[in-house]
Amino acid sequence: MNRLTRRALNTIAVPTDLASVTDIDTSREEAPEDLGLDPTAVASVWRAAENLYRTGVHPGLQLCLRYRGRILLNRALGHASGNGPHDAPDAPRVAMSTDTPVCYFSASKAVTALLIHMLAEQGRINLRHPVAFYCPEFAQNGKQTITIHQILSHRGGIPAIPKDTPLDTLWDRDAIWRILCEAVPVEVDGSKLAYHAITGGFVLQRVLETVTGAPIEAFLDSHLCQPLGMRWFTYGVTPDHLPDLARNYATGPAPRFPVSWVLRRALGGDIGTIESTVNDPRFQEAVVPAGNLCGTAEEMSRFFQMMLDGGLWQEQTICRPSTIRRAIEQSGPIQLDRTMMVPMRFSPGFMLGGNPFGFWGPQSREAFGHLGLINKLCWADAARDISVSLVNTGLPILAHHIPALIRFVTTVCRAFPVTPADGQHRVA
Repeated sequence: MNRLTRRALNTIAVPTDLASVTDIDTSREEAPEDLGLDPTAVASVWRAAENLYRTGVHPGLQLCLRYRGRILLNRALGHASGNGPHDAPDAPRVAMSTDTPVCYFSASKAVTALLIHMLAEQGRINLRHPVAFYCPEFAQNGKQTITIHQILSHRGGIPAIPKDTPLDTLWDRDAIWRILCEAVPVEVDGSKLAYHAITGGFVLQRVLETVTGAPIEAFLDSHLCQPLGMRWFTYGVTPDHLPDLARNYATGPAPRFPVSWVLRRALGGDIGTIESTVNDPRFQEAVVPAGNLCGTAEEMSRFFQMMLDGGLWQEQTICRPSTIRRAIEQSGPIQLDRTMMVPMRFSPGFMLGGNPFGFWGPQSREAFGHLGLINKLCWADAARDISVSLVNTGLPILAHHIPALIRFVTTVCRAFPVTPADGQHRVA
């Protein structure tokens, strides 16, 4: 791709030799044949990831794939910083490694949702109770009947922060809570599906913190990070680790109407504003439960593997199997999502697959996971016995990379055919 084409597509310089920008965690990857797999099938998954990188929309990319709980792929491509579309040619380039923390964006919602389900497992909340039962101030303007379950399922009636709310409000806990309490819902009976891109996470955070009397990040640390042995996996990062965090880049053509309208409706700003916000140290150090969990592809794959195993990790019980089942049970019918304007199938906290084709590929009804700003794909598929995490640093919305992104998902599904027996015993 020449310089003029890159400029027109707003993409990065991709080296001819990808080996020069590849990091492979050889100490953890296992040989496919040791698990009874065809090595060429696993290799095809990595080629699909390389082909996505070659589109030039992701300066950095990580992939981790587990099969039957064993790591087959844990690799990284590109740069954590220094190779953005508008970075100077002589800008210092920092290689992306499998240990580089990346912001998961909306894939954070899956983790926050499970924390809420774990709180319910402990008997400290009831998901069918109104939010106002725990936080009475939320009842303003007719919101007294909106339940925790509705918020988890994107049926809470407050899909977006009010127009003209400054994005820097996101890192002011009290200010954003006051705005949400004063918000007028679009509906309160849970009948309409509308993706809560930012708002739901703050509501869930306030409920958890009110009930526990402790910050949500402390609950995350004690209930998931420490038991799972995570190095990162935190809402934001501490100031001393800001240099370690991968930078995000707005790539691809600038979104046009109606895509730009959907983006502004969901996130409250255009793509340039979003790029600036997510690279702002104030956002990177904040707690945004719906959108700024940070970690590696391997850590998110580890999280989904624990869910796939019914709440177990290395003989530790993280949560009960019934909690996992409740978290991934379909909530309401498939409907047109009024925020994203596409048909969606949600559980209380997760994006679900479908048959004959769904979010997580063909014949993916047993799959559950979450996207992060369209491009980050984190999921588990019980019928295939896989947990997958593809994270990256580009922020393209509707660009030429979409076919490669779809091919990646379908390649994973082909490499790991549905095994009905697996679907029956996973998430036991």
